[in-house]
Amino acid sequence: MELNERQQALLDELMMRYPVLETVQNAITAAYFMLTECFASGGKLLIAGNGGSCADAEHMVGELMKGFLKKRELPEKLQECLRTEDEENGALLAAKLQSGLPAIALNSHPGLSTAFANDVDGDMVYAQQLCGYGMPGDVFLGISTSGNAKNVDYAVTVAKAKSMKVIGLTGATGGKLGQRADVAIRVPERETYKIQELHLPIYHVLCLMLEEYFFTVDNDF
Repeated sequence: MELNERQQALLDELMMRYPVLETVQNAITAAYFMLTECFASGGKLLIAGNGGSCADAEHMVGELMKGFLKKRELPEKLQECLRTEDEENGALLAAKLQSGLPAIALNSHPGLSTAFANDVDGDMVYAQQLCGYGMPGDVFLGISTSGNAKNVDYAVTVAKAKSMKVIGLTGATGGKLGQRADVAIRVPERETYKIQELHLPIYHVLCLMLEEYFFTVDNDF
């Protein structure tokens, strides 16, 4: 698999705007290919982090589950099924709904999270969700500036036990996440806020490259 011209241009622009990220360009590309394989085979992306990284997980899901730069019209077959199913509202749904890439932010379930934290162990909330959601072929994206967040590390263990792939988005030292991830993107910063400032353009370009692949005119995903 190779990047197409538009995807390479997106990656080149990222390197031009953030030259410091040249050291992780290969890791970003590897993460892209892993996610492409996951979505193409019917898998999903599960994302988790803490604090600012929790917000990043939500942000990335927002870019994947609806149009980012592209409108992402639904496949014609689905549009027709919607119109057939509901004569009153089907056409409206067909016109306004958009195709998405299945992604779940594990921090978005307060009822489950607080129940498990109260009844069992708060550090294992993400691991518990991977037990329920994760399937072979899915990808877990752990975001941790230190790479040593215990709840993320527990989730990595479950992901690997369930034959999922793991992407780590972390800082220069990498921590446990950097060592255990199948693809580790270690941005070359050590202070939390500086690491987070570099994480955002990375997951933005991943979302853009994925959108370019799955939602071009000739790819009816």
